[in-house]
Amino acid sequence: MNNLSQVISFFIYLVLQVVFIRHWALFDVAFCFIYISFLLFLPFSMNLFLMMLIGFVTGITVDLFYDTLGVHAFSCVLLTYMRPYLANLIKPSGGYEANMKPYLSFMGFRWFLTYTVLLTTIHHLSLFFLEAWSMNLLFFTLSKAILSIVFTSFVIVLFQYIFYKEN
Repeated sequence: MNNLSQVISFFIYLVLQVVFIRHWALFDVAFCFIYISFLLFLPFSMNLFLMMLIGFVTGITVDLFYDTLGVHAFSCVLLTYMRPYLANLIKPSGGYEANMKPYLSFMGFRWFLTYTVLLTTIHHLSLFFLEAWSMNLLFFTLSKAILSIVFTSFVIVLFQYIFYKEN
């Protein structure tokens, strides 16, 4: 994926999140944050600092539309920081090729689901606990995070099946 297509992808995910998916809520407890797909699908070979910078820009942009004062920025930076470590932890036996992309069609369902759920969990737990800023609502915050992890992961996998066909 070249730089221009990554910029276009950034804006597509941002518009999807802010204009359409922002209002998707299941029973006011499960929320979908499809914009993190942009961060999940960055190339494995990308420099960690650059990836974290992209994570910050992505998160702070969403924060501007959600009025959340850096909560999304922090969660996105944490996601991008943890991404290489988790990718290494679940690395296939043959390793990753230099320009390999973390897409369902390249990596397989089991790997992709594990990768998506783990990184979505990191993002959502940090997001919802920072948003709550209290342990008084521990059960509610945890249930909101878990249901949102399932919802977001499902939508990300569904988008992969629909829009990222095998080449």
